[in-house]
Amino acid sequence: MSDRFEVAQRALTALAGDESRLYQPFLGVLPVDGLSISTFGDLLPAETISASDAQAGRLDELQFDLGEGPCWDALATRAPVLEPNIRERPTRAWPAFSAAIIADDLGALFAFPLLLGPLRIGAIDLYTSQPRRLSDLNIRQAAGLATVVSRLVLARAFRLSESEGEGDTDARTQFSRREVHQATGMVLAQLGIPAPDALLVIKGHAFAVGRPVQEIAEEIIARRLSFSINEKRIEGSDD
Repeated sequence: MSDRFEVAQRALTALAGDESRLYQPFLGVLPVDGLSISTFGDLLPAETISASDAQAGRLDELQFDLGEGPCWDALATRAPVLEPNIRERPTRAWPAFSAAIIADDLGALFAFPLLLGPLRIGAIDLYTSQPRRLSDLNIRQAAGLATVVSRLVLARAFRLSESEGEGDTDARTQFSRREVHQATGMVLAQLGIPAPDALLVIKGHAFAVGRPVQEIAEEIIARRLSFSINEKRIEGSDD
């Protein structure tokens, strides 16, 4: 991929702690006019984390309110949604959402899911004012940047959650325990992802089910819970 893509990756990583600006590196790489980054679904509450402009924010708001649109499909299918001509030849049917954006004079809409292992975090919505296709390279670049954003957005959620519970000593120390490190190594092997991402997956699952990370780690070590993806489900989980 291009040098611009590598620069964008580094720029995203540098924005940890300043996630409202995560949209900026995308605009330097992709041929789009605007974008938004949002969380929603079962893991994190519906929230726009970053938006390049009012139009991008409106697209998020409409999809949250209506419960349909490209971001929902991207997260459900774990795959990009590409609508190069949303005005005249849309390939997907979103009756309420399509009616709501008629006056917005949009040309194309694209959505990329935010995923980390089996965790569904949210999506990135991108738009252009004129009909346009993304090249195969553009699609790979957007997907690669989405992976970086997934880590940052999930880490942000945990950072905010931990800051709200600073009075809980156990919550502050549990991530350094030997069992959590051991479980992280097991998830790393199951998913083939780096150790920091494996720990985020464990923390994300604990967050989703409302249980301490320590308990989840113990279940992983006892092999009662595996994050190996089996027919799109977490083994040993009813989620």
